[in-house]
Amino acid sequence: MSVTEPASPPPDALPVTLKPSSAHLLRVVGTPPGRVVGFLTRFVWAFLTWLSPESRDALARFFGNLAYSLGIRRRVALENLAMAMPEKSDAERRDIARGAYINMTRVVLESLPSGDRLPKDWAEQGLEGEEAWRALKARVDTGKGALLVTAHFGNWELLGEMLIRRGVPMDGLVRPLKGALNTRIAENRVRMGAGLIYPRGAIQEIIEAVKRGESPLMLLDQALPAKSAAFVPFFGKLASTTPAMAVAAARTKAPVFVVMAVRNGRGGARFRMEVEGPILPPTPGECADPMTEHTARVTAALERCIRKHPDQWMWLHRRWKVQPPSEAALPAGTTPPPPASDAPPAG
Repeated sequence: MSVTEPASPPPDALPVTLKPSSAHLLRVVGTPPGRVVGFLTRFVWAFLTWLSPESRDALARFFGNLAYSLGIRRRVALENLAMAMPEKSDAERRDIARGAYINMTRVVLESLPSGDRLPKDWAEQGLEGEEAWRALKARVDTGKGALLVTAHFGNWELLGEMLIRRGVPMDGLVRPLKGALNTRIAENRVRMGAGLIYPRGAIQEIIEAVKRGESPLMLLDQALPAKSAAFVPFFGKLASTTPAMAVAAARTKAPVFVVMAVRNGRGGARFRMEVEGPILPPTPGECADPMTEHTARVTAALERCIRKHPDQWMWLHRRWKVQPPSEAALPAGTTPPPPASDAPPAG
């Protein structure tokens, strides 16, 4: 179901003026770029800001197609797709993989410019999951925080800005990355009003953010070392996944919602939000491992969205590279996913 978000207050009226703190950014991104690199990249940022959205999208399509044609991690993407979607033909999987490359370059080029990075009519694109959105908004409007989960899908960077402009105080869980590109993205995150949570001590920071009425947003679609992971079904195969969301949910009793920024319309430069939730943990005594089961339920919601728009997910990542210990099995109480051939067709 698709609805248009009410226009009070108007999204464009919300300020996005928070000045980034150099000390805080240093903690998040590591060592900023050197003086020469920083000087040169400022010209690149200015050029990208000057380009029209249509020109940036054409540039993204060019570089995305180029990367795919050059075979950069193409084998990884196609192997992932062959495992996850065996019902698709080779040609269909190649088209999905090419789309994933284009989406990645779009994310980079859309995320770098300063100022208003969302299309002027972004709020008119509406959202899917009206009931879930109302449940989330009702909670934050009463000063209570929720736990938000997303994936490297659509444009996860602009998703944070969309949430903030729709009135959801948001904190992004980020990893320390280096270089001019990552520094710029981190600066934009802070400038738009998002809080940043560093991985070390993240659970306690998440708990404190929820107590303040803020909603931490975390990505739940990357592999973790086996000793730190919960292994949950993802496209019919166990994937190592962080249990941080489930741990935070158990400690805060905050509801969990999956939120995704889905590309919508011709050119890929418009977005709508898809919201699902609250995704509840198992009841006491329902299963032997409630943390893993809760993680599995949220991961299943991510998979449902990715299946509908497979070319918008990052198939270039080795999602299944970490093998579960020999004693690992499907979480107690979890119904194994159907074979890929029985899954609903991707949109």
